[in-house]
Amino acid sequence: MDKKLRTKDKILQASIELFNQQGERQITTNHIAAHLGISPGNLYYHFRNKEDIVRQIFKEYAKLLDNRLQPPSRHSEALDALAQYLDIVFELMWRFHFFYANLPDILSRDPLLQQDYLQVQKGVQLKVVSVLKALKAADVIEIDDADIANFAHTIKLVVTFWISYLKTQAPQAAIDQTQAYQGVLKVLLLFKPYSSAHALPRIENLQRHYQQLAGQPLLN
Repeated sequence: MDKKLRTKDKILQASIELFNQQGERQITTNHIAAHLGISPGNLYYHFRNKEDIVRQIFKEYAKLLDNRLQPPSRHSEALDALAQYLDIVFELMWRFHFFYANLPDILSRDPLLQQDYLQVQKGVQLKVVSVLKALKAADVIEIDDADIANFAHTIKLVVTFWISYLKTQAPQAAIDQTQAYQGVLKVLLLFKPYSSAHALPRIENLQRHYQQLAGQPLLN
């Protein structure tokens, strides 16, 4: 049993590695089996097909997202909650960036995965809304209650399609982690028009932090 679990986990990890390096479309189950030095039959013992592998990878991603992305508590610092959200979301986006790079195509080929994805996104939307409400309650941002859900949706749009946007700009170029953090900066920029006067310097401090991670020159 332990050996079976180890082999299944190795298949998932190898699949993520190959999908990220070469693109999910380019990799077959034979490639994955060859990469691991196992027979295709051994792989099929654990997974019916490549779609089954992708679906299981998404479940692992969704579990990590749900466990780590928690709504801010009453005692948590609002800007800390924002930074935590950005760190977690973009870390996972980088770890599974093959999925974001070709999201519409992957979902279009698997209706069950599409349903799972939409369900997960509903939960993410609620958590982003909770972060925005905490920021408003702490007087970090000034925003009408009626606009919070749409603002949360806009943030999700930037996060979801940042990797695919990068691919449209340089289709053959490899994506590195610093480029993922450039996406964090784009999200932070959305907050500046809503920032209260006393909170704006702290938002700019967060910008400087992520500029370092993105390999960009620091703000003056």
